[in-house]
Formats: sequence, structure tokens, C-alpha cells
Amino acid sequence: MSTIRTTLVTGGNSGIGEALAKRLVEKGQRVVSVGLEKPDWTHDLLAAYCADLTDIAATRAIAQEICRDHAIDRLVHNAGIILPNLLQDAKPEDILTLAQLHLGAPMLLTQTAMEGMRARRFGRVVFVSSRAAMGAATRSAYSATKAGVHGMARTWALELAASGITVNVVAPGPILTDNFWGIIPKGSEQQERMARNVPVGRLGSREDVAHAIEFFLDERSDFVTGQVLYVCGGTSLVGLGPS
Repeated sequence: MSTIRTTLVTGGNSGIGEALAKRLVEKGQRVVSVGLEKPDWTHDLLAAYCADLTDIAATRAIAQEICRDHAIDRLVHNAGIILPNLLQDAKPEDILTLAQLHLGAPMLLTQTAMEGMRARRFGRVVFVSSRAAMGAATRSAYSATKAGVHGMARTWALELAASGITVNVVAPGPILTDNFWGIIPKGSEQQERMARNVPVGRLGSREDVAHAIEFFLDERSDFVTGQVLYVCGGTSLVGLGPS
């Protein structure tokens, strides 16, 4: 029987985060969700908090509250937004917003949680990044901050390895979530064309990504740290082509 762990999932109220949270509680694991909204479902093993992780003060406060109330063993930073724009329309403010959400928020959360992880000699930190870190049209702020995630995760992997804490990244390709449909119309020809451009012949699901995250969370994955796993149907090799 596996040890019961407590996993903090940012953006656990929808998309990939929701899929992961449901998988974990179904397996008897405790989950703490934090996002702009609480999940629309409940479970005895689920605790939910609301916070705007683009706000530094709010993030610091919620990190302290959560780690006061829960012994966080595993942290999955899944919360993210895209803010797409071609270069001529891009705004420096978008970089600052996404840098806080994709980099500053997990830094504050991990700093607060890692004291307990170190004391227990066990910890898992998993970032949900994006294949767009390799470059994608209209993604100046998004791809820049997601690429930064990879560098920060590798740095933390080196710093925390001796404490029994691993740090890894899951980088999804095109995944059918509300974020995706916020840019590509649901069921449109554009969506079908994008699916045809994926080497495996389909777009990804929330469960595809949640499954990969669970690998890094597993206690048996303690010899894997500082890695980036592309869950992208092969698009990290060939790109997506025109959408």
C-alpha cells in the first residue's frame, strides 16, 4: 500500500490540474487545490483555496496559510495563462504578469513548503510547462517564461537533491483544455487541422498529461530529477506547422 501524501496542485479547479486532482484522490491521496476558483466538486481528501497567483502578496499569504494547515509533500505548479500576441502587439507587462505566475508563484510556494519536505526527507516538485518553450508564433511572453521554468527547475533539482526532493517538468503539446479552446475554436476545422499535424494523429487529453505528472510524483521516481518530459504527440520533434 502506497504512503498517503499531500499534493498541492495550482490550478486544480480545471483542466490538467483538475484531472490530476481527481486521479490522486481516487487513489487515496490528499490534494490541496489553489486557483482563482475552487473546484466544482468535493471530496473528503480535497481541500480548496482561492488566490490570484499573479499577485505576489496574495501568493505569499496563501502559501503560508496552506503550509500552516497542511504538510505538503508534493507540489505541482500547473496554473498558467497564455496571453497570445504577435510581436508587434506584444506588451512588456505581459512578460511581468506571466513571470510572476509561471516562475514567482512556484518559487514562493516551494520556499514555504520545502522546510517540511526537508524535515521528512521527501519531496516532489513538478512544473507543467509547454512545448511552446521551444518557440511558437504569438507566444512571446508565454514561451519566454515557460523556457525560464526549465532553467529554474534544473537549478532547484541540483540544490534540493541532497534533501530527498526531486524537481521535474512536464511540457505538454496541444491539449484539449479551456486554455486551448480559448484560442482555437472548439470542434473547428482549425482544431482538426492541428490534430492532423501532430505525428501521433490526435490532440492530447488532460489525462495524458496527468499520467505523466504522476510518474514524477511517484516515490519510486527518486532517481529522476532535473528532467523535462514532453507530452506532445511528437510535436517537440517536428513542430505543429501552420494552424
